[in-house]
Amino acid sequence: MKKTRIGIVGCGDISGIYLTNIAGMFVANLELAGVCDLIDARATKASEQYNVRKYADMHELFADDSIEIVLNLTRPYEHYGVTMAAINAGKHVYSEKPLGATLEEGKLLRAVATKKGVQLGGAPDTFLGAGIQTCRKIIDDGLIGRPVAATALWASPGHESWHHDPAFYYQFGGGPMLDMGPYYVTALVSLLGAVQSVCGMAHTPHATRLITSQPHNGTIINVETPTHITGQLAFANGTVATLMTSYDVQAHNLPMIEIHGTLGTLSVPDPNYFGGPVKLYRKETKAFEEIPLAFGYPQNSRGLGLSDMAAALAENRAPRAGIDLIFHVLEIMTGFLRSAETKAYVDMKTTPERPAAM
Repeated sequence: MKKTRIGIVGCGDISGIYLTNIAGMFVANLELAGVCDLIDARATKASEQYNVRKYADMHELFADDSIEIVLNLTRPYEHYGVTMAAINAGKHVYSEKPLGATLEEGKLLRAVATKKGVQLGGAPDTFLGAGIQTCRKIIDDGLIGRPVAATALWASPGHESWHHDPAFYYQFGGGPMLDMGPYYVTALVSLLGAVQSVCGMAHTPHATRLITSQPHNGTIINVETPTHITGQLAFANGTVATLMTSYDVQAHNLPMIEIHGTLGTLSVPDPNYFGGPVKLYRKETKAFEEIPLAFGYPQNSRGLGLSDMAAALAENRAPRAGIDLIFHVLEIMTGFLRSAETKAYVDMKTTPERPAAM
């Protein structure tokens, strides 16, 4: 099997699991060509650990004709600039979430990628794992009947008490919707299909945040983005869902995602992970039962979407975590914020097909 050569831009926290999985779990069709980072020590560490080239900067990496896919692991507000530069250099790109910090950034990236004839895709790829793929089969097999409603929730008190560098979560491109929303919205779209319209409300209870973690203990962060967003999604199949993402909840005891159908309820596992548990309530049993996972990749398989993109290039097909999906997810998430600003429903302009099942 031909291996697709990968060049990584950004060697921060999330790069560790990608490096591990490219060199291990997905070594059959991926080959790490090299890395670069604005912080030289990070790139040096990755280069030495995996015995690959360290590029002076991303432009030197893009100039390497042997690299086929650029893996963009930079911070959210940097995604657009790095991805656009890679596309203009003729590279396929797989980016960490979100695709861009605004809908306009996403539109430009999609347009230029189409013009250049390159594939553009990105995280999250957790929906390709055993947990959500098992849930998809349960829904498609009719075990909960016709889906009519769903709830999805991610909430925490924020990152400033534990993260080593939390400021960017509260800056342009940050906030709980663009940070954690991709996992939940992508899972819902993969299970239920395209969204037709959204409405939302946004709230910023605190104008500043005090960092209490090291090494920035005592630093005050100015909050530049809403930190509590909630709203409704109207799906093309008729399902109506409620979604909340928040950095202003101290604790909760609510399910991550539940999908309610005419014949039962499906408890979907945390979409930040690839595995279970999956629980199904049916009218006949009158109880939630844990369902065995029916697909592969229950472990931390970050890079699965990247591997699928490489396979898609070889097979001349669209990647499952491709531009149609990740742009639709960005349109939905930014739609909540536009709805909150305008106090009106926001209709989606895109209606992608569900990604193919694994």
